[in-house]
Amino acid sequence: MENHLITGGNGYLGSAIASHLLNLGHNVTIVDVIDDKNRDPRINFMSCDVRDRNTLAKALKDIDVVHHNAALVPLKKAGNDFWDVNVIGTQNVVELSERAGVRHISHMSSSAVFGNVTDADCPIKGTPDSLFPIEIYGKSKKAGEDIIFSYLERSSRKMTASVIRPRTIIGGKRLGIFSILFRWILENRNIYIIGSGNNLFQFAHLEDLVNASVISAHNNIDGALNIGTDKYNTLRDTLETFIKEVNSTSKVISLPVGMSISALRLLDKMKLSPLGPWHYLTYHKPYVFDVTNEKKLLSWSPRKSNNQMLKEAYDSYLIHLKSQPENTSNETSPHKSDLSEGILKILRKIS
Repeated sequence: MENHLITGGNGYLGSAIASHLLNLGHNVTIVDVIDDKNRDPRINFMSCDVRDRNTLAKALKDIDVVHHNAALVPLKKAGNDFWDVNVIGTQNVVELSERAGVRHISHMSSSAVFGNVTDADCPIKGTPDSLFPIEIYGKSKKAGEDIIFSYLERSSRKMTASVIRPRTIIGGKRLGIFSILFRWILENRNIYIIGSGNNLFQFAHLEDLVNASVISAHNNIDGALNIGTDKYNTLRDTLETFIKEVNSTSKVISLPVGMSISALRLLDKMKLSPLGPWHYLTYHKPYVFDVTNEKKLLSWSPRKSNNQMLKEAYDSYLIHLKSQPENTSNETSPHKSDLSEGILKILRKIS
């Protein structure tokens, strides 16, 4: 039994890691700016922003493992705060964890660090010599990774550290941007995509990421782990197969790339669209990981295919609708909340 601390532990992924660790018999402490009143009573909660070094230092007392999940995600459209939380917060976690005698840090990063990939880049293996994120969120996550890797290069270091890069996370109770997709499919609306949709697209199951964080800590694994399913297809095929499986009459409609990006960029700047740059600049691109090495390192295999994950999330969305007559936009975690459609609501109504 060890003492684990989870930053951002009341978020979608952090709360799943907490539940898994409790089931394994570990002691769990969560630090978060969110206070989830429904959390397991066995969890020790401390209200803490990772930029608050004093409170964070207190939370790290007697901690063996840190699962660093606290971050601002693309849906937050946080501007300069991306850097403050995702970079300065990570620096604080590393420095104070070492000072506290932590054994391992599992740092949750993002596939956004790879930037604008091409067919020639896929499937992505390990870490290329250079990473070129193309928007502010990805740049902040790369800078956070750089802090971890710089630490790993120190000959005098006392901790091990893994950097986990998930593809688009999905699983039971996943809402956020998926709540829009599921709502439209349930109502038999057209589903609009940028470009042909013939780009390879990959999801990562929630439980696979939980396992990556916990196993890498247990085995003191250093370095990068790219996590996603090994059962994927093109974006268009994934959506069309899923739509057919749930007996919807929705059609997948392609939109011109250049015009769509220009329009979404303008709507984003006007704060009229829920989509951030990471979404509209990359979702028409091929984006898949080769997880062969990760399978060996973690003695792990991806749980489900793209379509199995979508079906699981969709089924939980239907349950959510029955229990929540109105949307839950007041939920604090963006991936656990319904997402407002903004101006896209007009497009839904005319589809």
